[in-house]
Amino acid sequence: MYFAALLARTEDGWEASDTELDDVETLSDLTDLAREASEEDTVLVLIEQEDAWFGVVRVDGEEDPRIYVSDAAAAARSSYGEILLTDELLGRDPGDDDADLDSLDLDGTEDGEPDDADDSEDDENESVSGEAVSHSPVGDREILADLGVSEKELLALDEGDALSTIADALGAAEVLETVR
Repeated sequence: MYFAALLARTEDGWEASDTELDDVETLSDLTDLAREASEEDTVLVLIEQEDAWFGVVRVDGEEDPRIYVSDAAAAARSSYGEILLTDELLGRDPGDDDADLDSLDLDGTEDGEPDDADDSEDDENESVSGEAVSHSPVGDREILADLGVSEKELLALDEGDALSTIADALGAAEVLETVR
């Protein structure tokens, strides 16, 4: 089960709204959604998959979004997580997951001979290792430091109650609970 909410900092404090991510397909779409909530102030997009991972996207005006994901491997298995896990965030060059066309065996044979079982096993291992994502946190670990959640505190958060803990530290626990 997923939960997603926007927290927008205003002159009067934090305002929360739950948000549907059904129409969000890219990080750019998510950033646009956040900017609609507030074009000038800080907006946090909080996303969690129950007891598996959580993510925070911070949008400050027209600046590039800052992202933190608690468990990259768990998020990679999620459609919402895939939105957050950009090549840059994972430390990959864009297109790294695309195979080199010269190394592809497009017809499944080499020199006219069918592949044997050992070759196909090697290919399977290569594709798995090429897609390997660590179970560690990725992204900007100081994303909330100026708002009262240090890097150490962020890394210590438990996926089950992370968003509530973050909202509490921001002084936004009550407004987040109204949309939960």
